[in-house]
Amino acid sequence: MGILTLTADERVKNVTFTEDSICVDLMDGRTISAPLIWYPRLYHAAPNQLANWQVSGGGYGIHWPDIDEDLSTEGLLRGAPAPGQQHKIALV
Repeated sequence: MGILTLTADERVKNVTFTEDSICVDLMDGRTISAPLIWYPRLYHAAPNQLANWQVSGGGYGIHWPDIDEDLSTEGLLRGAPAPGQQHKIALV
């Protein structure tokens, strides 16, 4: 019987957006999704600015040169909003 060894590879493969989320595909097949409102520069950016991203930080980061924004897969996996952002959650 063979042994299957899975290794985490948290490097960025692709970045997409929905109306209210950022979705980052990782090299190991996982997808991280976070609320776009957590990242005000991205939230307020035009679609062409969002589409202009580059992998940075040895594959573990994303940089948007048009809006000078950077995110890391480590922060996304931790569920960390942009520094200094306070979020109000409405309980219904």
